[in-house]
Amino acid sequence: MVALRFKAVDHPSDTGIIAFGKSRKEIFENAAYGMFSQMADLNTVTPDQTLAVKVDADDPDELLVNWLNELLFIEETRKLLCKEFKIKKLTDKLLEAEVAGEEIDPERHTLYSGIKAVTYNQLQIKADQAIIVFDV
Repeated sequence: MVALRFKAVDHPSDTGIIAFGKSRKEIFENAAYGMFSQMADLNTVTPDQTLAVKVDADDPDELLVNWLNELLFIEETRKLLCKEFKIKKLTDKLLEAEVAGEEIDPERHTLYSGIKAVTYNQLQIKADQAIIVFDV
C-alpha cells in the first residue's frame, strides 16, 4: 500500500493541502508534489527535464515557503510542470534539491487553477505533516 502523500483541504478563499511524511525531507517533497497536483494532473507529466534548486531561510517555516515559492517561480518563468522532487540536503535553514518535470503543453496536460503564492496563513510544520495554504 502506498502511503498518502498529501490531501487537499478546504479554505474559504484560497486552497490548501496537508503534506504527510515520515521525515521533514519527505514532508517537503510531498508538499511540492501536492502543490503541483493542485495545478495540473501529474499523471500526464513526463519528467524529462531536471533542475537543481537551492533555497535558504532563517527557519524551517520560511524554508518551506521559500522552497514552494521557488518552484512556483520555476513553473511561471520556465513553464515547467514539476512532478518529481528529490531533496539532497535539508537543514533548518538550507534546502538543496533536484526536481524533474516537463514543459507545459496545454494539448497534453490537464491544467487546473494556478497558484499565485505560498502563504504563511495557517502554516504549520509538525513531525509527520505540514499544513500549507496557497493564494490562488
